[in-house]
Amino acid sequence: MRVVINTCRIAMVCGVLVTPSLAAAQGTKVPTVPTVPTVPMVPMVPMIPNLSELTRLADLPRLADLSNLPELPMMLDAARLAASDGWLALDSARAVLAPDLYRFDGQRSPEEDARRREEQAKQRESERRQRVDEQYQRGQEALERRNWSRAADAFTSVVDAQNSTRVDAALYWKAYALDKLNQQADALTALGQMIKTYPQSRWIADAKALELQVRQNAGQAPRPEAESDEELKLLAIQGLQHSAPEQAVPMLEKILQGTASPQLKARALFVLAQSNSPRARQVLTTVAKGGSNPDVQRRAIQYLGVHGSVDNRAVLAEIYAGSNDVDIKRQILQSLFVGGDATRLIEVANIEQNVELRRQAVRHLGTMGRTRTGDALVAIYAREKDADIKRQVINAMFTQNNADSLVAIARKEADPALKREMVQKLSLMTKNKVAMDYLMEILNK
Repeated sequence: MRVVINTCRIAMVCGVLVTPSLAAAQGTKVPTVPTVPTVPMVPMVPMIPNLSELTRLADLPRLADLSNLPELPMMLDAARLAASDGWLALDSARAVLAPDLYRFDGQRSPEEDARRREEQAKQRESERRQRVDEQYQRGQEALERRNWSRAADAFTSVVDAQNSTRVDAALYWKAYALDKLNQQADALTALGQMIKTYPQSRWIADAKALELQVRQNAGQAPRPEAESDEELKLLAIQGLQHSAPEQAVPMLEKILQGTASPQLKARALFVLAQSNSPRARQVLTTVAKGGSNPDVQRRAIQYLGVHGSVDNRAVLAEIYAGSNDVDIKRQILQSLFVGGDATRLIEVANIEQNVELRRQAVRHLGTMGRTRTGDALVAIYAREKDADIKRQVINAMFTQNNADSLVAIARKEADPALKREMVQKLSLMTKNKVAMDYLMEILNK
C-alpha cells in the first residue's frame, strides 16, 4: 500500500514539473502564481512552571513576570475581576500552599506520611471506642424498654469488644438483664466473672447487691408484680417533683444506692437536680463525686452541667481536678461546655496533661464564639508545643469564622505544614475580606 502511495506522489510531482515545460513547448501562457504573504513572527510565550513542582512560595511566578503574554491586559482585567470574588486567590493558594490536597504527582513528604498515618491510627481508635460506647448505649436503651434479651446481647458485644474499657459495667448489666429473663445461672456466671476479674471496680458494691438478689430469685418463677412495682415507683417519683422534696430525698437516695434499673435511677437524679433543697443538692453532689457506680456518676455530672449555676461549676471543677478517670473527665468537659463555663475550659486547655482532653477542651472553645474565646485560642496556640493541639486550635478558629486570628498566627508560623493548614482554611472563607486579602497578599509576593 505504501508503495502505491509513494508512486502516486512521484507522479504528481512529475506532473507539476512537466506541465510548465509542456505549456512552453506548445506556446501556451502559464498563469502567474500569486505571492504567499509573509507570516508574522509569533512572540515566545514564557514557560509556566508545573504547580506540582512548586515547593516554596517564592517559586510562584509574579504576574509582572508574565507581561509578555499575548493580550495580557485583558487577562489581568479578568484576573482582577475574579480576585474580587476571591476565586483566583482561592484556587491558586489551594494549589500552592495545600499541596497535600491538590498535589498532582501524588507525592507527600515522609513527615506528612508519618503524620497522616498517626492521625489515621488515632481516628481508628476513636471510631472503635465510639462503636463500643454506642453498643453500650443500645444496651441501656434496651433496658429502659424492658427488652431484656436485646440488652443482654448488646452488653455481651461490649464485653467481647477488643480493648473495651466498659467490661465491668457491661457484665453487671448483662447479669441484670439475664436475671430479668429468669436465667439466674447465667446471671451469676456473669457476676462471678466481673467480681473476680475486676476486684477494684467501682461496680463491685452494685454487683454484690445484685448477686444477692439473683440468688434469692434462683429457682423462682418471674414475678410480674416486680415490674408493676417499678412502674409505680416511676409514677411516684414524677409526683415528687411537685411535692416537698425534703421528704422525698431519703427515698431517692435509697433508689440510687440499690439495684434499680437505669431508668429509675436516672429519674431519681432528675428529681434531685430539679430540687432547690440543700439536702437534694448534697446527694447529687455526692453521687457526682463518685458516690455511686460510674453510670450514675456520669448522669449526675450531666445534670450539674445542665443546671450550670456557679456552685455547680465549682463542683465540676473540683471533681475534674481530683479524678484520674479520663471518661469521667470527658463527661465533665462536656458538662462545662453545656454550662457555658469558658473559663474552666480555657484552664483545662492550658494545663491538662492528657492530649485528648486538651483537644476536647479546645474543640468546645471553638463552638463558644470568637467574642468569648477568640483571644484565648490565640494565646493557647502561642504557648502550645503539640502540633495536634495546634491543628485543633486552627479548626476551632475556622469554626468561629475567625479569619483575623488565623491570619495573625499564620504570619508568625514557621512550620510549613501548619501554615498550609491555615491557608487552606482561609481559602474556604470566600466571603471573608480579611481571608481573601491575605490570600492575595500571598500571591503577590
